[in-house]
Amino acid sequence: MVLVFAESQKGEFKKAAMEAVYYGHKTAEILGTECAALSLGPVNNAGVLGQYGASKVYNVGDDSLAQFDSQVYTAVIAAVANQVGATVVIVSHSSTGKSLQGRLAAKLDAGSVSGVNHLPTNDGSFKVKKNVFSGKAIAEYEISSDKKVLSLMGNSLKPEVVGADAAVESLSVEVPASRIKVKEVNTVEGTVPLPEAELVVSAGRGMKGPENWGIIDEMAEILNATTACSRPVADVGWRPHHEHVGQTGIAIRPNLYIAVGISGAIQHLAGVNSSKTIVVINKDPEAPFFKAADYGVVGDLFDVVPRLNEALRNFKNS
Repeated sequence: MVLVFAESQKGEFKKAAMEAVYYGHKTAEILGTECAALSLGPVNNAGVLGQYGASKVYNVGDDSLAQFDSQVYTAVIAAVANQVGATVVIVSHSSTGKSLQGRLAAKLDAGSVSGVNHLPTNDGSFKVKKNVFSGKAIAEYEISSDKKVLSLMGNSLKPEVVGADAAVESLSVEVPASRIKVKEVNTVEGTVPLPEAELVVSAGRGMKGPENWGIIDEMAEILNATTACSRPVADVGWRPHHEHVGQTGIAIRPNLYIAVGISGAIQHLAGVNSSKTIVVINKDPEAPFFKAADYGVVGDLFDVVPRLNEALRNFKNS
């Protein structure tokens, strides 16, 4: 069996959960087995995971699981995996999944590969692929252990509805007491988190100051995109640090990444070059970012972006 841990926040499933369940469904098809989804804590409508390929949906609804604790979650997920006989465990390659994966692999005595972005092959051996060297190459890993733990990179596989809502089965497993006391949780509301965003509009020092960011926010609003920034912009406080993308920030792989006034230093490219389409707007024709771009506009962003916003708004309205 393939067991997928479906992340939720405040009782609602993240987009990454649907992606992971669909990936688990396709993996189960390759292995000739079934896919089950697992949610922890109080969740709303867990049965919806059946639409993305989970033939069984489990829930451990202990109220103490409402707050994430990697040690507690690891113990519960491993216990469920052993109880249902899962040989492959899949988590999302999010901050939550990253903190779980190594612990789960050790707990289950399993081989592990993080950040996979291709479906596995099963031609006598179990192999998976992932990007390496900041996306400049693809490596194939063979896992020979009986049990396997994988984390799925966001936006690697578009989830499709392949079934219907499934009945939710409550499981009873021992939930260890947490050694962490959560006093307060602050989250960014009202926007798609960068790791899950399919459209991202990003800007850098070419904006000259935070007072000019209105044209970037306008473009993001028109496209229903998430905003991001380069490290220097976050370091000087023009934008919040949770918008910083790059090697030292958040690595993303949206369908469309628009970079405005960003030169394209290697550290920035390392975090965004897995984007499916990259558009660069910069007045310097020698900016390194143009070498990685699918489309580029050489021009003053304060002239190009307002005109582009007007054209996008007209197109959207038509």
